[in-house]
Amino acid sequence: MKKASATMNPTQTVPIKLRLRELPQLFNSMDPSPFHDRDLDKDAEEFILSWARELPPAQEIELVLHLTTPPPPERAKAVEAAVQRYFAQRVELKDREYRLRWRRGRISLFVGLLFLAGCLLISELLAGLGESALSTVVKESLTIGGWVALWRPLDFFLYEWWPVRGELRLVQRLARMRVRLDLPAG
Repeated sequence: MKKASATMNPTQTVPIKLRLRELPQLFNSMDPSPFHDRDLDKDAEEFILSWARELPPAQEIELVLHLTTPPPPERAKAVEAAVQRYFAQRVELKDREYRLRWRRGRISLFVGLLFLAGCLLISELLAGLGESALSTVVKESLTIGGWVALWRPLDFFLYEWWPVRGELRLVQRLARMRVRLDLPAG
């Protein structure tokens, strides 16, 4: 892989340009699957993802492959479907990850709230036993510990889910991305 560029235009499809010697460079050479089911090469995938992350989210993307060596006609016809299929599989994985994180977030919130309620209940019971220095320390420690238990669920609901949702939207865009081959004249 050599160079790429992306031109930003708010009303048109934005190209991500990738220069390759030959089409197989785009795909993982160790993947034994048929051509149309192969994984993308990790470097090619990261290259496409990094460029796509920089593009405005409302614009559609087109992958333009500048090839030095023309591919066989049947592979040239199948490349768009292969790239779209690859990113469609990534959509399924990201969607599962997104749903799993939300489920974990809800469970964490439930556990955190139960723990907080237990800590506050014990703290109130200790308050009824007297006002010694030890009971005050234990009571305050339970109150603080109960609130700290909510840190992780609140972190998820306030901040953590945004990046996963952003990656999901990005791979959804890439799953419908057009692929165009730019072949040498001749």
